[in-house]
Amino acid sequence: MLKKPDRKKLRAKRHLRVRKKIYGTAERPRLNVFRSLRNIYAQIIDDDRGSTLVAASTLSPELKGKFPSACNKEAAAAVGDLLAKKALEAGIRKVVFDRAGYIYHGRIKALAEAARAGGLEF
Repeated sequence: MLKKPDRKKLRAKRHLRVRKKIYGTAERPRLNVFRSLRNIYAQIIDDDRGSTLVAASTLSPELKGKFPSACNKEAAAAVGDLLAKKALEAGIRKVVFDRAGYIYHGRIKALAEAARAGGLEF
C-alpha cells in the first residue's frame, strides 16, 4: 500500500528551497508569513541583523476578538493591512515576499494583496 505524503514535510521542503533564494536586507527586508489552523502571522525580518522589524497577527491587540474566526481571508487581509501600517510607520516601503512554502492562494494571497494595498511594494 502506498504511503500518503506528509504535507508538513513537503511544505518544509518547499520553504527551504525558497529560502535559498530569498534573503532580507536592511534596504529590502523579508515579509514572512506563517499560517496555522487558527491564526495567521506575518513579520518583516532583516536577515542581515537577524531581527524582526515589524510583526502582526490575528492575535495582535488591535485585531484580537474582531473576527468570529481568525482563520479566514477577511482576518488575513486585516493582518496584511495592519502590517503595512506598522511598516510604513517604521519607514519600510519595499519588502521581499516569503510565502514560506505555502501556495499563493486563499489566506496567503489575501494577506499579500492587503499589504500591497496598504502601501508595501514587493
